[in-house]
Amino acid sequence: MSEIHGGQIAARQLRAAGIDTIFGVVAGPMIEVFAGAQEAGLRVIGGRHEMNMGFAASAWGWQKRLPGVLVVGSGPGMTNAITPMHVATESAMPLVVLGGSAFASTRGVGAFQEADQLAFAAPACKWIGQVDSTERIGEWVHLALGKALQGRPGAVYLDFPGQLVSGRVAEEAVTLRTRSPEVTRPHPDPQAVDRLAALLARAERPLLLVGKGAGWAEAGPALARLVDRGIPYVASPMGRGVIPDDHPNFVNAARSAALKGADLVIMMGGRFNWIFGMGRRFSPEATLVQVDVEPEEMISGADLTLGIVADAAVTAAALDTALGTTPLASAGSAWLQGLQDTGRTNEAGVRAALEDDAIPINPYRLVAEVREVLPRNAIVTAEGETIMGICRAMLPSYGERSRFNAGTTGCMGTGAPYALGAKLARPDQPSVAVLGDYAFGAAAMVVETAARVGAAPVFVVANNEGIAGHMIQDHMLPPGSPRIASLLPAHYEKLGELVDGHSERVDRPEQIRPALERALAADRVAVVHVRCNPKATRLSGANYLQ
Repeated sequence: MSEIHGGQIAARQLRAAGIDTIFGVVAGPMIEVFAGAQEAGLRVIGGRHEMNMGFAASAWGWQKRLPGVLVVGSGPGMTNAITPMHVATESAMPLVVLGGSAFASTRGVGAFQEADQLAFAAPACKWIGQVDSTERIGEWVHLALGKALQGRPGAVYLDFPGQLVSGRVAEEAVTLRTRSPEVTRPHPDPQAVDRLAALLARAERPLLLVGKGAGWAEAGPALARLVDRGIPYVASPMGRGVIPDDHPNFVNAARSAALKGADLVIMMGGRFNWIFGMGRRFSPEATLVQVDVEPEEMISGADLTLGIVADAAVTAAALDTALGTTPLASAGSAWLQGLQDTGRTNEAGVRAALEDDAIPINPYRLVAEVREVLPRNAIVTAEGETIMGICRAMLPSYGERSRFNAGTTGCMGTGAPYALGAKLARPDQPSVAVLGDYAFGAAAMVVETAARVGAAPVFVVANNEGIAGHMIQDHMLPPGSPRIASLLPAHYEKLGELVDGHSERVDRPEQIRPALERALAADRVAVVHVRCNPKATRLSGANYLQ
């Protein structure tokens, strides 16, 4: 009679659930899980810091529509995972953290790395659990995967007391869950759909808001049929690309005018949080409707008229069917045309910056060059203070779940690991991260991880020597302060050289495009370091995407 240990059981259950990649930092008491994963044929991505690997796992899961899996050790190893759990939960990304904890026989008397890990995890997660026997590890892992994925996705934490990870049981005594239930999507109340169809037919200035939940639901085709009726739409930062950004009814370039002028606002798979001014930026006369899988979202800062608890894709298709051939009152009106004209005016206001030949390089010029070089199927990540705002305004996306940024929590340090996780999930698609030097530096050693595992993301470092360039250092700190918000003009391209990746430094505008083209063609991790003007800020005319 053969025996297997708890780590093998966990790994086999992950494999049975369709997980083929796990992330983590090798540490006790979870070494058996890493060993079991290797034995089971899973790809193991071992990093240098749990936070970075948690973000990479989240991005992998977001791309795959599966839970990303992070394996961490006890004590500080587990507490390092709290930030990615919090970010995943708030940004609705499925993440399962398997965390080892102190052996039961040593708890309470000074165990190595002893901590109340369930208490640490609880505020950051949608569900927590603790394995109670080696025999039941498979069932517990099955539960954790399902809890992370179903409903609104988010992070879950499953605690593994050390003695249960290393414990051995007869292989015949282990039961694995070899299938997951087929869970239907939540459908909208037909009467609510009919009411929404009537509101939309009568509205003179309708506006559709596309959130990242619509991307998760893969609602793009159904939403495109709706906007093709002449409805303008605005996308949240990670809702970009659900409907391709080059659709003529995409009016992010006139975002402020659209939010203030609409008389009917339909939120599809998004939240009325800070990204949309807590729902307070609309006309007092506007009717607000929200579609979300989470009923609690219907109570917020927004003065909501109708909340539909349902999947965004199913609801969009049902609404399109309910409208049928009904003409919209807004069709052919000046509403859509006016927003399109406003958008073109706003874009024209920053054209000079996009074509600027100045040295040091204007960050708008950098983003303009990235925009021209990126393939249409690229997965784009943007992070930083100045550069993320510019990318949000100027850098398009064309596919569902093809955009990453700091997300709902505004967390810095996500960009580089998101780009790595996305590339591991979609190796045939370019994964390009445009990062400020501060943002890149927060997680720069993922470059080594990428090189070691054979991944080829492209990191474009917009180096303006600090957080918001010198704006905070020069204008918000006392005169003569040492470098606090500003950073050294470091040679970030050297990080590419460090791991024999592709590496370039760019000092002149005409060098940007050839460097990007070489990086995309390099087929290995690439770092393109672009020296930007430290004094540059976002232009007032380009803040329409805030």
